[in-house]
Order: sequence, then C-alpha cells, then structure tokens
Amino acid sequence: MNILYGVQATGNGHISRSREVIRELKALGHQVRVVLSGRQPTPFWNMDLFKPYDTLRGLTFVSRRGKLRYIQTARSLNLFRFYKDVFGYDASDIDLVISDFEPISARIAKRRHLTSIGLGHQYAFYYDIPLKGANPVSLWVIKNFAPVDHAVGLHWHHFNQPVLPPIVPLGLKSCKSQVIENKLIVYLPFEQVDDILSLIRPFERHDFYVYHQFDQSEQKGHIHLRPYSRTGFLQDLNDCNGVISNAGFELLSESIHLGKKLLIKPLAGQMEQLSNAVAISKLNHGRVMKKLNRDSVAQFLDDVSMTQMRYPNVARLVARWIESGNWEDVAGLAQTAWEQVQPLAK
Repeated sequence: MNILYGVQATGNGHISRSREVIRELKALGHQVRVVLSGRQPTPFWNMDLFKPYDTLRGLTFVSRRGKLRYIQTARSLNLFRFYKDVFGYDASDIDLVISDFEPISARIAKRRHLTSIGLGHQYAFYYDIPLKGANPVSLWVIKNFAPVDHAVGLHWHHFNQPVLPPIVPLGLKSCKSQVIENKLIVYLPFEQVDDILSLIRPFERHDFYVYHQFDQSEQKGHIHLRPYSRTGFLQDLNDCNGVISNAGFELLSESIHLGKKLLIKPLAGQMEQLSNAVAISKLNHGRVMKKLNRDSVAQFLDDVSMTQMRYPNVARLVARWIESGNWEDVAGLAQTAWEQVQPLAK
C-alpha cells in the first residue's frame, strides 16, 4: 500500500512512536510518505527513516511557564495556510492515511474519501478512561482536532476499553546493574530554564541531566545541561534512576517500560496532561506535583523504583494489523497486545 502518515510534531513523543510504526510498515514492503506539522523543521533530528517527508505549519498549542495559553494559541492559528496545505497536497496515489493526532493528514483523508486510522495516545480519549480538566471545549478539540475513521488509542492500562499498550522504541531495555542511583533526567520543555535550575540546584548529592533548548552540552557542578538529542537522551534514560518531566505520554511510557521512578508536573490547563497525571497516580507509576516544588523533589529522590511494565513490540502488531485490512477489529488487536504485557517485580 501507499500510506500517508501524519505526525503531530509539537511533542517529540509523537515522532518517537511514529518512527517505530513507520519502520515496521516499511519492513513489510509498504510505501510510506510522511507529513509532520506543528513546529518549525529546524529542531528535527534523526529523521532518515521518515523520508520522504514534508513539514507543514499545521495547528499547535502555545504554552508559557508550564501553562497552556488559550488566547495566544488562538492568535497563532493560521487557518488560511492550514486549509491551503490540506487542499494543495497531492494524495492521488494514497491508499490509506494514518494520523498520530496530526490534523492535515486527517483532513486530506476526509477530502479525498480515503480510509483513515488514528494511532496515538490522544485517541484513547475517545473511550472511557481517567479524565481531569475535561470540559465540552476540550472534549470537542480531542474529537475534532484530527478526526479519523478508526481510532486506535494507547495507554498504560486498558481500563476495560479497546486501547493498546504504549509503543516504545525497539530494543529499549535497562539492566538494573547498570543503573546509576543518583542520576536523574529532567525533561520539562514547557518550563523556563531558570525555574528548572532553581528547583534542582539544592540537591547536590544527585546528578541531574537537564534536556532543554540548549545550544551545547555544559556542566554546572551536579547539573548537566544537554541539548535535545534522541540518541543521547535514550543513553541517559537507560542508566538513570528516575525522571522528572511534564506529563507527556511517550517519555512516561518509556520510563515505565524501563522501571524508572517518576515525578511529573502536568501542563496546567491541558486536559491530556492532567488526565495522564491522574492515571499515573491511580496506577501507582509515580508521583505528581501541581507546580515546581522542592519538597516534592526531595520526597521523590527518597523513593525506590516504581512498578515496571515490559511492553511488547506494539508497533509490529499494529503494522501487521494494518496490513491485514481488518481495521474494524480494534478490540481484537488490543486483546492480543495486552496478553503480551509483562509486569515485573520492583
């Protein structure tokens, strides 16, 4: 098949899991063209697997100091450009559209009457899962931002719904003997750097590896500043003992898969992250802080490792399901995937 794959590039998590699915689809012999939207093309890295791909403006959300800004988001929208990209995209040879919550590809599918599959965490919100911060507007946005024919949601638990386990990178494994007890990753892209450094500076007995929009690596005592790098990030994630992050889905999934302890600070006003925080607490996968708080960090540093869930190669299961053409049977796919999840002892 010729597949158009849309990736919401606002967060790196969409890119990470889409990379795994695209790899599996190409391994099965399918031709995949990719549309990435939601941010400027310059911050992308390790993108060879996505070729051929186009970067378009799309739609995105504006945040500042850890809070979603609705007025600035509305002002940033360029609907004329958005629909120009939708109507101007040549999809004459496309057989199927897959969208990881990417709005341009979803509307290309509707315009050309192509079957569309939604694959991503946001599509889990089509079902009855833990919610917080939901209101008619936020629920409308979830359902209409990137609407599809078949919604395949991802979550850390099935909640008796036809959702799948997370998609984590192929070969992502951690050996407990290699874990450095005082090493922590800090990934808070929605927070100001000064606020992050103020939060962790007092804890001098721990080494913090802070990933943010830095130009180059730099060390300031026990704080290690790191520019965004998927390879470097995964290396640090592999041997760290814990992660302090916002409540995006993909990094938390990778951390749970590796058995890392978690402290999360959800983006205020963002239903998805607020709901993720509720789920993390209910499933006992980590701690939650409403705002950047040193007492929360101190308690987190004293924690032992949290519950580890070893997830199967969900990307391969999804690729084979897509190839089968049995797209109505999302429940059967979900059941097969959850049967292969392995909870591991702490």
